[in-house]
Amino acid sequence: MKTFVIIKTGSTFPAVQQQFGDFEDWMIDGCGLTAAEVPVIDAMAGETLPPLHSLAGVIITGSPAMVTDQTDWMRSLASWIAQAVERNIPLLGVCFGHQLLAQAMGGGVDYHPEGREIGTVAINLTDEGRKDFLLGHLPETFTAHVTHAQTVTRLPASALRLAGNPYEAHHAFRLGDSAWGVQFHPEFTADIMHAYVRKHADALRQEGRYVDAIKAGIDHTESANALLKRFYAYCLQKQEKAGTDAGSRHQWP
Repeated sequence: MKTFVIIKTGSTFPAVQQQFGDFEDWMIDGCGLTAAEVPVIDAMAGETLPPLHSLAGVIITGSPAMVTDQTDWMRSLASWIAQAVERNIPLLGVCFGHQLLAQAMGGGVDYHPEGREIGTVAINLTDEGRKDFLLGHLPETFTAHVTHAQTVTRLPASALRLAGNPYEAHHAFRLGDSAWGVQFHPEFTADIMHAYVRKHADALRQEGRYVDAIKAGIDHTESANALLKRFYAYCLQKQEKAGTDAGSRHQWP
């Protein structure tokens, strides 16, 4: 039996972690799983990345780190990601994970020229997004929680753009059949989003942003949250199909 894992690329703010847990906790909960069922590998701490042949699927978390820092652990993880995509391992990169996936596969990442996108925002599916297995179940325009200072400035040449909005053109993309990147946070709840806005409030006000309006716009995002369970279900289905195909090949050499 192959393993579904989470690659941790950093931690949330200490105060947020104390109240709500950390990125991997939200991911695990969003998938409908328990901590005992999901190994967590801390890439930022230098833990050994799992062998690809052992994986049923992987989620790469968000991080307070910036992809453009290009630290050793980021370069190692990017190389591992490229191999995972090549081997068609089901993979979901979220926020930082989305950006690192894009960079690993030849795309570009940098600071967003208009500053941080934060709050609950409307996102539109593209034509490809409406046909996509993972995102196609979402409404054509859906809401999701966001907080990011960097952005995918250029998609990899082979990527399909699945979703965006006027602020962030590359909110979701897919590479091949099994690798997705989402800039938004399907693991966030409204309470977590409120906590993030409070942490960034002073900086946002200094930038001339209307923090009260951002707070007022925070809402529940059930459709976007459902993406995590859908991704986990996809990993199970793919593993079951691979087992069936292997059995068929064994019976009919």
